[in-house]
Amino acid sequence: MREIRADYDDQSIVVYQAYSPAIAVAAVEAQRFVPPFRMERMTWIKPSFLWMMYRCGYARKEGQEHVLAVRITREGFDWAVSHAVESNVKGKPAVRVQWDPERGLNHEALPHRSIQIGLTREAVDMYVNEWTVSITDVTPLARQIHEKVRALDLDGARALLPVERPYGTSTAQNA
Repeated sequence: MREIRADYDDQSIVVYQAYSPAIAVAAVEAQRFVPPFRMERMTWIKPSFLWMMYRCGYARKEGQEHVLAVRITREGFDWAVSHAVESNVKGKPAVRVQWDPERGLNHEALPHRSIQIGLTREAVDMYVNEWTVSITDVTPLARQIHEKVRALDLDGARALLPVERPYGTSTAQNA
């Protein structure tokens, strides 16, 4: 089952990305992506906090030591989803999508699939220059949750997780 779960409100949705300190610190300070972030590269956004923790090892993997919560407009997110093609499709679309097994606190696969959205070309430009509302470094939260997981305090870890709920637009469900 495919399901987009996210932290969102009427105007915006939070997506996560993990970066090196150089990119993350500059982005948080500027409240937008600036060099050394490279506009020419595909950038993957993920609305699932736990999938991001799986991907970056709770902010412990090299080059992914900082986890950013990027609040973007829902209009931008919905545009990306509506223009996405599956990642295995040939060609050069502006947006790619992958559905991977959602992950739990110990990185175990869960029974539903979570979305990752790969932005290229004009989609990266819109993400950086139009859609981004705010950028917050949530690395301390990621590490705090990881410490609780390592101490087998899963209830304590769950209590710290961002509240994510199903994101239900007809566009999002059809991606």
